[in-house]
Amino acid sequence: MQRKYADLLFFTGLSLLLCHELDAVAQAEWRLLPVLRTLTDSSAYPIFVWLHVPLFALLLWWTGSTSLPVRRRAQLGVDAFLVIHAGLHTALHSHEDYTFHSTLSTHCIYGASLIGAVHALLTWRNVASERLSVRP
Repeated sequence: MQRKYADLLFFTGLSLLLCHELDAVAQAEWRLLPVLRTLTDSSAYPIFVWLHVPLFALLLWWTGSTSLPVRRRAQLGVDAFLVIHAGLHTALHSHEDYTFHSTLSTHCIYGASLIGAVHALLTWRNVASERLSVRP
């Protein structure tokens, strides 16, 4: 797969994650997180939002690197997170404070996971074929 299409696939998965984070604010996801769930909503909400600023900045900087090896590692790391993240949501599905039951929530969470898995598999395949074509 051409790199520009692989990047489009990756950034679609990342966009679904970012949309999930918008939904997470509406769903008060901090009520599921170990430290934040001990706080009142009025205290936890701004902390939850502000914690995402450096996280998103680093994520966007790292995954958009001009260095192909750095960008690949970053994207594969995000791909892995997208799959693990969906697993966490599956595990928390029956928690009393879990409210991600809408079609929108489901599509963002599991759509990102599916795209992350496909992107990772295609990236690994491309890296393997590049290594084989370089051998003498």
